[in-house]
Amino acid sequence: MPARLVFTGKRHVHIEACTLPALKAGEVRLKSVCSLMSTGTENIVFNRLFDPGTHWDQWVKYPFFPGYSTVAVVEAVAADVTAIAPGDCVACRAPHASHHITAATNCIPIPTGVDPRQAAWFALAKIAFMGARAANYHIGDSVLIIGAGPIGQMSTRWARALGARYVVVIDPVAQRLPYAKAGGATTTIAAPADQATDAIRAACGGALPRVVIDSTGHSGVFATALSLAADRGTVVVLGDTGSPTTQTLTSDVITRGLSIIGAHDGHNDAQWNNQTICSYFFGLVQGGRFPLAGLISDVFAPGDCVDAYAAANARRGETMGICFDWTAALPAHLPEAGMAVEQVLAPPGAK
Repeated sequence: MPARLVFTGKRHVHIEACTLPALKAGEVRLKSVCSLMSTGTENIVFNRLFDPGTHWDQWVKYPFFPGYSTVAVVEAVAADVTAIAPGDCVACRAPHASHHITAATNCIPIPTGVDPRQAAWFALAKIAFMGARAANYHIGDSVLIIGAGPIGQMSTRWARALGARYVVVIDPVAQRLPYAKAGGATTTIAAPADQATDAIRAACGGALPRVVIDSTGHSGVFATALSLAADRGTVVVLGDTGSPTTQTLTSDVITRGLSIIGAHDGHNDAQWNNQTICSYFFGLVQGGRFPLAGLISDVFAPGDCVDAYAAANARRGETMGICFDWTAALPAHLPEAGMAVEQVLAPPGAK
């Protein structure tokens, strides 16, 4: 029986049985290998950390099916599908579930030799690429990445792959910084960004960086990011906050001529989109130019989804990539879709 994860309310998560629709023209049936939790997005949704009236508020309706970064094996294809075949390993924008019926065009082939759990970073890498594209990196550029969470890690690797000379990553959680160093950061700083101006200057050859990437999703970081960009520099807002009205401008914007660019997963066009960016990403991974080894810190069976989201909430500084292994055995008895369940995860710090 196919199964999927579902949020049925604030801090309510469980795994449930589901039914797949019949295969139609242009579609494929997939069996999931693994799926990567987007800890930033999914925890904003899970905890309802967003203001009324925001795009988050319009998007999050229950039941809500989390996740968008799945690696799967093709089980069957419709008669008119020729680009992929049963047995192929593909990346797919699909929620956490054991099986999927989806359009063949939603599937991106994963090259031979790319580990499935590394391939599962494709969606977060694509989001970070949008930030790199907005930054318009130059050869020999200088970039500060605020936040060394999953999006910050992907941003680090794009900056290095695209020719930046100085790639500085700052995060007060020191445990995250070795991942950034392994991904190409030239300097890492374990401190709050608003307390490290001198260290950032030193790490960028004595000047403030031309580009600052705010990957945090914390609204209070925005003002600090503005203060840390060089005159006529660029601040890229990549982390998506649930409280955008609390992101405030400072005089740096006018007095120092800063450019502020918002970057988002949905900024696709004919040249750069899910297919083209992910194919580029997989080529870099296959060629060893986008190192991902060790970034998966936690692997959970889907039946342990309560523990997975507890880890993402209570151990945020210790976790990096949180992966669901869909090759693991599912619980013997699954609730049917739509069945109400009790609240399964208490707020952080509750006794």
